[in-house]
Formats: sequence, structure tokens, C-alpha cells
Amino acid sequence: MVAIREMPLKEFVLKGNAACAGCMDTLALRHALKALEGKVIQVVPACCTSVIQSLWPKSGLGVPILNTAFMAAAATASGVRAALKAKGREDVQVMVWAGDGGTFDIGIQALSGAFERRTDFLYVCYNNQVYSNTGTQRSGATPLYAQTTTTWYGKTEPEKMLDLVVAAHEPAYQATANAAYPRDLYEKFKRASEIHGPKFIHVLIPCPQAWNYPVELGVEIGKLAVETGYWILWERIGDKFKLSPQSKRFQDPAKRKPIEEFLKLQGRFSRLFKPKKDEKKIAELQAYVQHRWDVLMRTFT
Repeated sequence: MVAIREMPLKEFVLKGNAACAGCMDTLALRHALKALEGKVIQVVPACCTSVIQSLWPKSGLGVPILNTAFMAAAATASGVRAALKAKGREDVQVMVWAGDGGTFDIGIQALSGAFERRTDFLYVCYNNQVYSNTGTQRSGATPLYAQTTTTWYGKTEPEKMLDLVVAAHEPAYQATANAAYPRDLYEKFKRASEIHGPKFIHVLIPCPQAWNYPVELGVEIGKLAVETGYWILWERIGDKFKLSPQSKRFQDPAKRKPIEEFLKLQGRFSRLFKPKKDEKKIAELQAYVQHRWDVLMRTFT
């Protein structure tokens, strides 16, 4: 695995951007752009990142950015790729950087269309599991029992298994990543840049505002997502699937930490612990962790 000292020194996430304190989105984007060496045109629909980049004519990101409507990111990226092809510029990566709202929900039709057309681009869903930029409303990625401004007492449905929807389109490359594991994230973006065809990377992004935790706990919570088995790190090149080393050790349920350790640090799950612990709902979430593992391994192995 790449060492931190081997990563490029040049920064593409610049000082003066408008990110919140403790923003894990900028941490993930920082290492993704380093892996792509800045040779990228970034397409951004309405989301936190469209605010982070700051206001025109200044920019907090050191790459070309094309902002587009909420539902149109993948379609816009298809047009950018076609324009680059017409100019003979095959050396530039076209990357969508979209939140879960613009991917799970509003943008899923354009995503499906671009993948069906076999567009040569990289689609990244940075998933903070909520419409964070517009007031933390629930999305299709919001987990069961999480509180949002539109699910005050906890969401009553589990999140959509988007990776299975994407897999049905048979992308050339597909992976999951986590902002708390920058070396793994860097390597996956580096591999994706070397593969032609439609590519998809799904990145877990803890959000201090939406998840309601102290800003300094972002990396700890991101790692707990993996150590409890809640977030599974893996990649698939064509039909060849493998678990990433960080998750492979937790394939055995006995080696995982209880899901409660992940939940209790986040205010969005506070109703599971106050005024008293809801053992039944916590057990349901614990069982859902194993269900996700079973579905993933049954689908890809």
C-alpha cells in the first residue's frame, strides 16, 4: 500500500475553501485529486461540494469545475467526455463528485443512463447519508433509526443498497472507500484512473453537522464504521471481486466491534440510548450489519 510520504505534495483542495470545520468531504477529495494528479474535470451537482468550492470568481479547488443541476451530473459528464474526445484529449479524467441525495435519489436516472451508454468517466458518490447542505433532511442513504430534520424520531426504513444497483450495470471498476482510510482511498482512485469505461466509487463521509458529533471525532467514527462491519471496503475490477484488507479481517462477525460503539458517538442515534437504551432497535441494526455482509458476499462471490 502507498505510504503517505509517496503521495504527491501538490494540493488541489486549497486554503480558504468554505468547508465546515472537521469536513470529511474535503479530506476524501484532497486524496482523490492527489491520486488523479489534478488531471481531471470535476462535475459537481448541487451538494455540499458546490458550496465548499467557494464563490466565483475565486475557487477553493485547484481543478476545473463544472457545476450542474441536481439531477444532471452524469449526463453533464457524458457531454464533457464527448467534447474531450472530439478534441483528442484522452489524458483528462472526467469525474462526477456528487452527494448521496444527487446519487441515490435525484440523479440515479442520469447515472443509470451514462453507465448503460458505457461512458468513460468516474462517478463518485460521497455519502454523508443525508441532504446535509439543505438542512439535513433524510435521503435514500439515511440509515434505519437515524434522526434528521424530516425524521425527528428516527427513519423507519433502511438505506438503499445502491452498490447493487450500480453493479447491475456491470461497470468497468467499482469500489467502496472511507474518508478515514486515505491510503486505501488514494489507491482506489489511482486504479480507477488507469481503467477505461464507466467507474463508480462509493465513499463514506462522516458529517459532524448532520451526524451530530464533535468535529474531532470524524476519523474515529469513520474507522468504527469499518471495525463494526457497518461499512464494508471492497473493490471489483470487471467481475473480479475482493475485500480490502481493512474489511477482510472483519468478515468474521466475532472479530467485529458491537454496532453500538459506532452508534453511541452520534447524536442522530441519541433516541436509541435516551431516556434508556432501546435494546430491540440496536439488535435490529446489529442484525442488519450481517444482512449487508450476506447480500454482498452472495452477490459478488
